[in-house]
Amino acid sequence: MIQSYIKEDLIVVYITVPTLEKARRIATSLIEKKLAACVSIIPNIISVYSFKGTKEEYEEEQLQVKTRYSLFNEVLEEIKKIHPLSLPEFFSVKIDQASPEYAAWLNQEIDSNVVKS
Repeated sequence: MIQSYIKEDLIVVYITVPTLEKARRIATSLIEKKLAACVSIIPNIISVYSFKGTKEEYEEEQLQVKTRYSLFNEVLEEIKKIHPLSLPEFFSVKIDQASPEYAAWLNQEIDSNVVKS
């Protein structure tokens, strides 16, 4: 049996954005507002999908936002304010296991004494 070091549910929120500039802006906002401990930007992905009955292929950047489940709605509201698209990719995946050091760091960064805007 694997011991879990997760005391509060941690998640990774996936968001796609059209440009690296927008990705950096969103990442910075989430970090400054203490809505995430870390945002990884994965550049130059290609998404192929159907939208309103039409096949689309789109080059974009992907954000992986490491945060808490309890902050999901706050992250979503922030994204709605600053994301350039009306229907951005936005979903989360639960982190089932993490090293104790990483989980502690993530929680510490979100809890640090920076005032939320």
